[in-house]
Amino acid sequence: MSRGFVKEDDQEDIPFVAPRADLPEGVTNYVTPNGMNELLVEKQAFADEKEQLDNTNEKERRIAINHINAKLQLLTNRIATAKIVDLSKQPQDEIRFGALITLKIGSAKTFQKYQIVGVDEADIAKGKISFISPIARLLTDKKVGEKAILKLAKEDRVFEIMDISYES
Repeated sequence: MSRGFVKEDDQEDIPFVAPRADLPEGVTNYVTPNGMNELLVEKQAFADEKEQLDNTNEKERRIAINHINAKLQLLTNRIATAKIVDLSKQPQDEIRFGALITLKIGSAKTFQKYQIVGVDEADIAKGKISFISPIARLLTDKKVGEKAILKLAKEDRVFEIMDISYES
């Protein structure tokens, strides 16, 4: 149909969907078993959201469905490329993907706990850091008692590894 016969009001904007957490080109999409479960729960939540959309305004419903479908497409791609890491097969005395690490940072009296996880699982507020983050890379392959030094502009930050465990 010619554009001359299309009303401006009939045109729908393509929904903008924010990208998922950054995973650089060529980097394997590692996830913990828990991380894969979270992705699958998120996928189900999108499906449920689509089913519960209001049917009263057809245009708003179509726009909402397009938005959900766009988010689902990104999520489905992430799930399809995910490689689940069996934490029980990681070297238990070294920091690797999935490790739950107890750290003494600098001269702090208290310890901090962090787990190295996939990019979609990472949430610093929950103590989960992405395996591609500078700190995770710095700590990888270290053992209990070793120190890792992060060089910052004005100081060096020392991380002493106090404990390593692998929990699903």
